[in-house]
Amino acid sequence: MMTRQDFLKLMGAGLAASVLPRAATAAGAYDFWFTRLRYQSGDWDVDQRMPSNIITSLIDYTNLRVDPKERVVALADPKMLTAPFCYMAGHKLVEFSADERRNFERYVRSGGFVLVDDCNHDIDGLFAQSFERQMTKIFGPRALQKLPPKHPIYTSFFKFTGPPATTFELNGWGDDLVHDYLKGVTIDGRLGLLYSNKDYGCEWDYDWRNKRFLAQDNTKFGVNIVMYALTV
Repeated sequence: MMTRQDFLKLMGAGLAASVLPRAATAAGAYDFWFTRLRYQSGDWDVDQRMPSNIITSLIDYTNLRVDPKERVVALADPKMLTAPFCYMAGHKLVEFSADERRNFERYVRSGGFVLVDDCNHDIDGLFAQSFERQMTKIFGPRALQKLPPKHPIYTSFFKFTGPPATTFELNGWGDDLVHDYLKGVTIDGRLGLLYSNKDYGCEWDYDWRNKRFLAQDNTKFGVNIVMYALTV
């Protein structure tokens, strides 16, 4: 089975070298760069401070060579296929174009990793329903499954017994439920899509100076997600 690292090497040496010659050079300077996916429908540019907080935590807790700047790449652009990790979020309708659908499927099936976060933190909202319809079209009606509490993503760096709850859930926003699960699409035994109704993006979207007031650093689970994406 091809590992995520094999995938990145292949994409860097193959696609990046032939289609995007400068991408291979950029990839060589860093082990990780945060890529946000811009899609044509909906509101993709949410929780704007979240990436910098995750990037800071990766620098603080790991030995990764991390690009300090968020990269925004159109989902329809083949450049997204060279990213080690992609992030997608929003509140509104998700309706992929043909190019977006093709790149999303190719990326996940080839060994890429996407974190998708529902900013409405519910299961009946417009983002959740429309995004899940897109996943059914691409991967089939049974592809999106709940992750078990002992999934390796919960112990890939820090130790968790399941997905951490967010304050938005605890305050009764969204559908007034605390979701004790995450969902995902697994390809050949490897999680390629992690899907959250918990609104982690907004949970981690705060001024960095306020981090000192947190009893626990809530971005640690973000570190787990990235480390799983890079190593499994």
